[in-house]
Amino acid sequence: MLVSEPFAGSDAGRRLLARLPRPPLRVEADLLAGLADADSPRGCLAVARLPRLGVETVSAGSGGVHLYLDGVQDPGNLGALARVGEALAVRSLVLGPGCAHPNHPRALRASAGSLLRLPIAVGVTPDDLDRRLEPHRPVWVALAAHGGSLPAPPAAAATPLVLALGAEGPGLSAAVERRADLRWTLPLAGPVESLNVTVAAALALWELRRHGA
Repeated sequence: MLVSEPFAGSDAGRRLLARLPRPPLRVEADLLAGLADADSPRGCLAVARLPRLGVETVSAGSGGVHLYLDGVQDPGNLGALARVGEALAVRSLVLGPGCAHPNHPRALRASAGSLLRLPIAVGVTPDDLDRRLEPHRPVWVALAAHGGSLPAPPAAAATPLVLALGAEGPGLSAAVERRADLRWTLPLAGPVESLNVTVAAALALWELRRHGA
């Protein structure tokens, strides 16, 4: 671990250094800034291993909302979706094949810590998730730009709900569209045709939370 002298002398730095098993290497602030990929590094830098697992990360209990991302490739959107999901109490964030990796630096920064706390499953197909949530038959909801109904949670509170969101350009894949039990569309005033995936997710999840889902 590397720390700059100004950070080591700060209150936050002293608290962090007191918790470390061994003293970090102190370097000049300019050197640390050159090594970090953040625009405004905080004054400490470390290399850490953060393993990510598959569908086994998903809680198999009844009820609750799982957020399924179908080919979301922008790391910033992924991180923001994790933050929204944690704030609105999803049970897990499930990443389908082709999604950005949750350990991408931009994803981690955009999540403001949510990608370190929320259960994350990577490389999960719809069939994988269905099998994981058995015997509770989940209700799949496709959030689509057009042609769906207004968001309204299913009546059965014990049934897990999977809210599926597609990639920024193509939207949901055909496989997820076929799997969907419901299609929801957020009503928009023209000429706006669609919303950023994170904004759309926040609105749909808030509506679910408002109804106690």
